[in-house]
Amino acid sequence: MSKLRLTISMSLDGYVAGPDQSVENPLGVGGTRLHEWAFELESWRAPHGLDGGEVNESSAVVEEGLANVGATIMGRNMFGGHPGGWDADAPWNGWWGDDPPFHHAVFVLTHHAREPLVCEGGTTFTFVTDGIVSALEQARQAAGGKDVSLAGGAQACQEYLAAGLVDEMVINLAPTLLGGGERLFEGLGDDLHGLEPRRSVAAPAVTHLFFSRP
Repeated sequence: MSKLRLTISMSLDGYVAGPDQSVENPLGVGGTRLHEWAFELESWRAPHGLDGGEVNESSAVVEEGLANVGATIMGRNMFGGHPGGWDADAPWNGWWGDDPPFHHAVFVLTHHAREPLVCEGGTTFTFVTDGIVSALEQARQAAGGKDVSLAGGAQACQEYLAAGLVDEMVINLAPTLLGGGERLFEGLGDDLHGLEPRRSVAAPAVTHLFFSRP
């Protein structure tokens, strides 16, 4: 069976997004600092349609994270922070633009039903209203034997971790403090729900921590 793989960037004080998140500032105050290590990498820029970029110890980590992924799951806020139900006449199409970087099926956890959103480049957002297990089953079917990426945000990750459904986890630990926001492990207790540390990779401005099931 394909694996569910969680990859997320986190601050030293445990936050994956800063305080005061909004439609205008989806990562919250200081949240972009969690991802600065990636923005100049060739392996990050290429899927986003950008030229150039550098190669360092993080490059192989990013490439490994993209390899053998056939579908993605994300929470409603990661798709787009528009609150409440969808506007039927002008539905919010999220943060990702006309050609999102996924290029495969993406399943969005939400309480509000909506028809799938088909974008350029092979990305289709399907909105799942019947829970995390249904979203994972649909994603695995769409992935066709490849793995499923769990992209965030914090609440979606917490639900899958608490249910013991995450097979692999990579935390990109950024050397910064946010002081508030959304914590990845909020309310999850004192264990990693079956995940064990496997290895780490030190890179400029980030340390990558790898966990998986025995």
